[in-house]
Amino acid sequence: MKNWMYENLHEGFNSGFRAEKVLIDIKTDFQHLVVFENALFGKVMLIDDVLQTTEADEYIYHESITHLPIFAHGEVKRVLVIGGGDGGTAEEVLKHNSIKHITLVEIDSTVIEISKKYLRCICKDAFEDKRLEVVICDARKFVKNYCGLPYDLIIIDSTDPIGPAVSLFSESFYIDCKNCLATGGILITQNGVPFLQKTELCNTLKVFNKLFSDSTCYIANIPTYVGGPMAFGWGTDKLNTRKTSKLTIYNRLKMSKIILKHYNADWHKSAFILPNYIKDLTINKNY
Repeated sequence: MKNWMYENLHEGFNSGFRAEKVLIDIKTDFQHLVVFENALFGKVMLIDDVLQTTEADEYIYHESITHLPIFAHGEVKRVLVIGGGDGGTAEEVLKHNSIKHITLVEIDSTVIEISKKYLRCICKDAFEDKRLEVVICDARKFVKNYCGLPYDLIIIDSTDPIGPAVSLFSESFYIDCKNCLATGGILITQNGVPFLQKTELCNTLKVFNKLFSDSTCYIANIPTYVGGPMAFGWGTDKLNTRKTSKLTIYNRLKMSKIILKHYNADWHKSAFILPNYIKDLTINKNY
């Protein structure tokens, strides 16, 4: 008889995956980590019983959180990834030859080691790329004490605000992240599914509205993140970046010669078109 793995992230609602084979089930120094195989979604990773990624649809999430800001900006060379221990975000960023350096800050080294062993389908050879620097530490301390070259793009690819990730949704953390950005840089956040996680997006945008000249979110539909489209927070002080034309995006994508399964110029522009229930969260200053 097959085991079922259930996600209990939302009050009054859960979803489940049938585990054909459990590859690893361990408790690290920070969290409970499980990787298993599912007939429909392939390899699946849960952390603290919350879905993190699946082999089948990870490309939608990782292409959305990376290529949209990179192509919008047009001159990204240095990237900071907070979290992202599965390597999927780094793998997408590294597809751009223009990228000179990525710093990936992960608190739990076990996530990286497990991903390199069991989730090569997602991280591929990202961790062997010489442009990638892995730093194992608390991201709060990293950004607070950072004094190196500024980053053109910061991606907070964190888990939901439970356990060790709670502080990664705080105002002080966002302020420290902004201080690590180059002029015209972009800060991107993972903000859950607004239909079920309204507070998560509201809290981020409340801070972004104070910190950045241009703050909003964009959305993508990712099958295994149930409850509607997922939101990605967007913050920058360069007002024209979000208005980059579709033709410019198309030409940048064409010149990059990167072949993608989800991202394209049409989706890029449409991702900022929000349904009213999400749009209201971006413009309501009182929350």
